[in-house]
Amino acid sequence: LCPCLLYGAYIFLPFDAPLLPTISARLVYTLRCAAFATFPILLGMIVSGISRLCSSALEPFGELHREVEIHRTYVSQSVHLFILYFFNMAVLATYLPQELLKLIPLLTGLFAISRLIFWMSYAIGRSFRAFGFSMTFLPLLAMLLWNLYGMFVLEPENLLS
Repeated sequence: LCPCLLYGAYIFLPFDAPLLPTISARLVYTLRCAAFATFPILLGMIVSGISRLCSSALEPFGELHREVEIHRTYVSQSVHLFILYFFNMAVLATYLPQELLKLIPLLTGLFAISRLIFWMSYAIGRSFRAFGFSMTFLPLLAMLLWNLYGMFVLEPENLLS
């Protein structure tokens, strides 16, 4: 489903990436796009704080309620995945040709949407969270494989420079 969503968005959404000739401009563009991927994490932090205040789980070392634990786990996992996602997108932005830089905001949007889907499905039940997690993890894995391919096969002479 992720390749179909990305391809459809790439073809049908009417925007293009700005002209980014240098690596530093590409990294700044990636950083700006990645700021939007933090929206689900910030929303999760707010909801986690509200759920902790509304429950009787104000003891810092006490047993957490299921609702509080769901939000806390979601935020923790999302932060870890965002770090991996951001670093892979930053490396990806250095290897992509100019005409494919439109993928950077599309991958950011996919990350944000898939984390929200994971959060909703995780709140429904633990057995339903696989779809949202796979929508986050499989593009991350594809980016990692493309980055390794770009580093070791396409440009091995620039690996350490």
